[in-house]
Amino acid sequence: MNFPDDLKYTKEHEWCRIKGNRVVVGITDHAQNQLGDIVYVELPEVGDPVKKGESFGVVESTKAVSEIFSPVSGKVVEVNDPLSDAPETINEDPYEEGWMIQVEFSSGKELEELLDVDAYKKFVEEEAE
Repeated sequence: MNFPDDLKYTKEHEWCRIKGNRVVVGITDHAQNQLGDIVYVELPEVGDPVKKGESFGVVESTKAVSEIFSPVSGKVVEVNDPLSDAPETINEDPYEEGWMIQVEFSSGKELEELLDVDAYKKFVEEEAE
């Protein structure tokens, strides 16, 4: 399992890469591994508002359909459109090419509530027990 230490994580298995007043969001290696082969992804439009803890999209795999939750509140400023035609990219490279959206966040305080890599690893281990 790959857990990059420069990212922040949620208990719903999303990751974020902080870039100034934006975050790049995707699902973790653990999440894509649990889902299996991803065959479809539904993402919001640029300009759509997102709210911390609320669903912004859906990933469908050969095993399940799962909602994706926003780690922060704000506005979608970029969407990884190529995922529509190649959702398997999330399985192949969840942290780089498989990113989903970029959000211009409205409160830096929400970032403080996210998990660092050690806390996320511990959460995943406890969840597996």
